[in-house]
Amino acid sequence: MIPTFLQDLVKEQSYNPDNFFLIAGPCVVESEELVMEVAEKVSSICKRLEIPYIFKASYRKANRTSATSFTGLGDEVGLGLIKKTGERFQLPTTSDVHAHDECAEAAQYIDILQIPAFLCRQTDLLIAAAETGKIVNVKKGQFLSGPSMKFAVEKIKKAGNEKIMLTERGTTFGYQDLVVDYRNITWMKELNVPVIMDCTHSLQQPNQTSGVTGGNPKLIGTIAKAAIATGVDGLFIETHPNPAKALSDGANMLQLDLLEGLLGQLLKIRKAIV
Repeated sequence: MIPTFLQDLVKEQSYNPDNFFLIAGPCVVESEELVMEVAEKVSSICKRLEIPYIFKASYRKANRTSATSFTGLGDEVGLGLIKKTGERFQLPTTSDVHAHDECAEAAQYIDILQIPAFLCRQTDLLIAAAETGKIVNVKKGQFLSGPSMKFAVEKIKKAGNEKIMLTERGTTFGYQDLVVDYRNITWMKELNVPVIMDCTHSLQQPNQTSGVTGGNPKLIGTIAKAAIATGVDGLFIETHPNPAKALSDGANMLQLDLLEGLLGQLLKIRKAIV
């Protein structure tokens, strides 16, 4: 079920309320051409399939393995392009925030503030995000269990914000791999907040000695199908027209022209369980 606070954001879209919602877009704002291309294509697909859609792109990548990796075009440029994309295609938008003093500025451009997994315990960041009055989507840390995310939820609620979502994105499995424990979806739903499955970052292979994060994009469908069957409310999928040329996380993004086929399969599973 799509939460009321999210219904307000997608009210201009025609969608089936029984469907899951989708958060999708490129990992980072590489150019205006890229964000517009992805938003137009995904928006068109979601209209046909009646899936509520939120556009996602990071205006800055603050967590990169190598100091030489691309981090963005600059905060103001990146945020401006995300806002412009949302306005052009009438889409709600989301992006990561990394520090408490970024939240108020980012909230002027985006509709949902996303808290990165590594920062999900940062109290000042959670409170600052909550105080903007925007929806706050907290990614579960790779080092935490689903039930322990109750503390992040409590911090945001105590700051006066009830518009909270949680995202599962895998659990650390050794030094350079992740595994998805689908029990976390059920456990986090018990906190009475919408739960999202990050189908791409959960397949990362971080901390490679090459300085470039690896991934298993062939398993995106597997992760997504299991999440829908488990009863997840929304899906998070990073996608790119040519992942091999992406400037960030290309190794675990879904190729854009594969998205529609996957979503069609997922809707069949969703229909079978509702």
